[in-house]
Amino acid sequence: MSTRTTTKQGNLIFLRFVITLQTVAVFVQAISAGLLLSSPGGGALHSAGAYGVFVVALVHLVVAILVWRPGCGSPRPILYAVGFLGLALAQIALGIAHVKTLHVPLGVLMFGLSVLQLVWIWTGRLAQPAGTA
Repeated sequence: MSTRTTTKQGNLIFLRFVITLQTVAVFVQAISAGLLLSSPGGGALHSAGAYGVFVVALVHLVVAILVWRPGCGSPRPILYAVGFLGLALAQIALGIAHVKTLHVPLGVLMFGLSVLQLVWIWTGRLAQPAGTA
């Protein structure tokens, strides 16, 4: 096994880990949103979770860039990470503005997209270079 293959596999492990963490963080946000809507004390937990999702999305972007390094992978994970970070920023802005009619559906969309990324990365589809199927 060459050094490049070992490095690629190691980076893929980091990408799998961070996308799994991202999915769990968004799921925990859904739970804390339910607590927020059903009890008065859920606001602090949901707010802290929002910071957590933002940090994980930022780490996801950094890891995606590291995986992409020339010759080591496809740039597609970077696009997914940038898109998810943008959605997280929009979600935070909508939450601060208390626009529940957009905030809740966007949260559901983010969870679905994160699960989709998780399935892609664990089945190997996201890790394949462009042009190979």
